[in-house]
Amino acid sequence: MGIRTNRSSLLANRYSSGVFTRLRISLFTLLAGTILHAQELNCKVQVLTPQLSGDKHVYETLQKAIFEFMNNTHWTKDNFKNEERIDCSVMITISDNTNNTCKASIQVQSGRPTYKSSYSSILINYNDANFTFPYVEYQPLEFNESAYLSNLTSVLAFYAYMFVGLDYDSFSLYGGTPYFQKAATVCTNAQGDQSVVGWNQADNSNRNRYVMVNNLLDPVYAPIREYMYKYHRLGLDQMSINRDQGKTVILTNMALLQKAYRDRPTSFSLQLFFNAKSDEIVNLFSGATADEKNQVIAVLNEIDPANSNKYQKIMTAPTAGSN
Repeated sequence: MGIRTNRSSLLANRYSSGVFTRLRISLFTLLAGTILHAQELNCKVQVLTPQLSGDKHVYETLQKAIFEFMNNTHWTKDNFKNEERIDCSVMITISDNTNNTCKASIQVQSGRPTYKSSYSSILINYNDANFTFPYVEYQPLEFNESAYLSNLTSVLAFYAYMFVGLDYDSFSLYGGTPYFQKAATVCTNAQGDQSVVGWNQADNSNRNRYVMVNNLLDPVYAPIREYMYKYHRLGLDQMSINRDQGKTVILTNMALLQKAYRDRPTSFSLQLFFNAKSDEIVNLFSGATADEKNQVIAVLNEIDPANSNKYQKIMTAPTAGSN
């Protein structure tokens, strides 16, 4: 039986015997009828058609169907209170619809709360440009974990499991593994459909769903997942108590990202990490000491050179302790 961390208990009861703990509630420990349970996702959905003309009612129907699919499906066997749901969003931009087959991109994002703060930290922010799917208005959106039924629901389910897995990883070391495994199963099931791309290693991109989930499950990239856990649980969540200590954890553990980068410099997992975190890191270290700034810039320029110009904002911001 799966278990789900209780977010409300996390926020209200962060300490047990002086040690930071995250309380979990299983199905068998709940008092029947005393807690209202919700599905796992609080997912905002948009279906955009800026390049299309004509009657767009079908896309409004599609948006409503996707909203219900994402938010009303049980993606785990764990119990969530309404306020514990994972905040996420799906934005589908359809560029063409020929013979009821849509050519589109899908932008996905999810975040998680930080302790004693209204701040939400982004876990994934990714635009998947290889998304085609047939759709006829009012057709039911059906999904089966054991079989491929459609590319539309397979892509949606894949990212739903990614949202859950990344959230669990941020609260428990490697806690998202069961959901990344489910995403991998979705990927495997979809590989037989030769009319779509993104599910196979042989597809014309090393930045696709296959690569995304296989990186997450590959031990070579485990240091990135370890860093995500420490970054959130031991870094961001500590900052309301001791900002300097939380920031130190985030900085010193960047050695984990260095290890992953030096093993596989072209890691898709690292790209995904910095897609989500580069702006946040700039904000975190813009008010750091001169020594901290030098350390973080040296690491970031090595492992994320694509954003080196962005990281220069850290150096130009006022330094802690300066007049």
